[in-house]
Amino acid sequence: MVETSPELSVVVPFFNETGNIDPLFQRLLPVLDSLGVTAEIICIDDGSKDDTHERLIAARKQAPMIRVVKLSRNFGKEAAITSGLDIARGKAVLIMDGDLQHPPEVLIPMMEALNRGIDVVYGLRKSRKTDGAVRGPLSNMFYRIFAQTSEVAIPAGAGDFRLLSRRAVDALKSLPEQNRFMKGLYAWIGFSQQAIPYEVEQRRTGASKWSLGHLFAYAWHGIVSFSTVPLRVWSFFGGFTAVLALIYAVWIVAKTLVLGRDTPGYATLATAIFFLGGLQLLSIGILGEYIARIFAETKRRPIYIIEDIQQGPPDADA
Repeated sequence: MVETSPELSVVVPFFNETGNIDPLFQRLLPVLDSLGVTAEIICIDDGSKDDTHERLIAARKQAPMIRVVKLSRNFGKEAAITSGLDIARGKAVLIMDGDLQHPPEVLIPMMEALNRGIDVVYGLRKSRKTDGAVRGPLSNMFYRIFAQTSEVAIPAGAGDFRLLSRRAVDALKSLPEQNRFMKGLYAWIGFSQQAIPYEVEQRRTGASKWSLGHLFAYAWHGIVSFSTVPLRVWSFFGGFTAVLALIYAVWIVAKTLVLGRDTPGYATLATAIFFLGGLQLLSIGILGEYIARIFAETKRRPIYIIEDIQQGPPDADA
C-alpha cells in the first residue's frame, strides 16, 4: 500500500520545552482540525536535557499524527529546522516554535494566502514588547545593518514562523551549505512571499535560550553568511590609510626642505604603529571568519544526526 503525503506538515523544534508541550498541542490540534486537511506534526527534539522527549512520546499516544525525531545532540535551531524540512512529506510545511510565542491560530490566514498561490507566507511580528528594553533595539539595529550589507533583504520582524509551499521547501533542501542562516535562506530562494502580522505571545514556561551573547553571535553569523562587505571594507581602510601615509610623507619632505631637519616625535610614531597594527589584526580576524566558514564547508559534515524517529501507529513504537 502506497502511503499518501499529507496536505500539511508542521515542523516544531524543541529544546528543553517540557512545560510547553501540552499547552502547544491543546491549541495546535484544534486549529488543524478546523482546517480540514490531512496533517502531520514533526517534533524535533534538539538534544533536550529535560524530559521533553518523553513528553513528546506521551503526546504521540493521544495524537498519532505526531512524529517525534530525536537528534543525537543539540545541533542548534537552524539544524533542527533543516532536519524537519528534510523529513516533512506535506504539500505545504509550517515552521513554528514550541513555546507558543507563535500563535497556532495564525495558521488559518496563512493557509488562505497559500491557497491563493503564495509560496512563502511569513509571520510578521507587530511589536517587540516581549523583547525587553535592550533586545528590541538591538534586533532593529541588526535588521538595518543586514539590509545595508546583505545581498538579499529580510523583512524586519520576520522570523522562522512561516508556511512554505512544497516547491519552496524543495528549494531550501537543495541548498547544501553547512552554516545555515535560515532567515537569509528564506529570502534567498525568492518565490512569491506575503506577510501575515501577528502579536508575539509571552512564553508560558521556561526562559529564552537566546542570551545577548548568542544573539550577537547569531547576528554576526548572518551578516558574514550573506555579505562580503566586512571583507571589502578593509580594502577601503587600507587604501584610505595609504593615501594618508602618502600625504604625511609629502608633508614631512616639504617641511624638511623648508625648515630643515627636526627631531621626530616618538609619540606620533608609536601611535601610528599601534593604530596600523590594530587595523591589521582586525582585518586578519575578519578574514579568518570567512576562512573558518570555508574550512567548515569543505569538511562536508552532516548538518545533523538523527538518533531515533518515532512514527507510524504509536503501538508500534519500540
